[in-house]
Amino acid sequence: MAEDFLHFLANRAERRIQEAQKEGAFDNLPGEGRALDLEDDSAVPAELRMAYKVLKNAGYLPPELADRKEINTLLDLLEHCEDGAEKLRQMQKLDVILMRVQNRRARSVAITENDPYYEKVVRRVTLLKNGRR
Repeated sequence: MAEDFLHFLANRAERRIQEAQKEGAFDNLPGEGRALDLEDDSAVPAELRMAYKVLKNAGYLPPELADRKEINTLLDLLEHCEDGAEKLRQMQKLDVILMRVQNRRARSVAITENDPYYEKVVRRVTLLKNGRR
């Protein structure tokens, strides 16, 4: 029954879009003829995409992305830096950030059977193995 309702909604939406197209509602829109600026969120699990988008719109940047952004900024500075002392300071900063990134990756997740989270993880992994989400 739910599938029938979703099918009905999809058909209705498609009809409304086609009607709007015929009426010219999509003509002369801002950005017409330019490529869309689509974000690649394929690496983010589907169930987390909306939360990540809300956090991003609120100005929050996950530590991994903040580090990546800072690394790129430091690499740019190093590329254009003429002063030897300043270059050394920037290289030291870069080393610290790279160590932080490496330590973050090296951390293992240890969940024991006594951990209340253990059962949830096992259930989730089992569902994924069976092809269900």
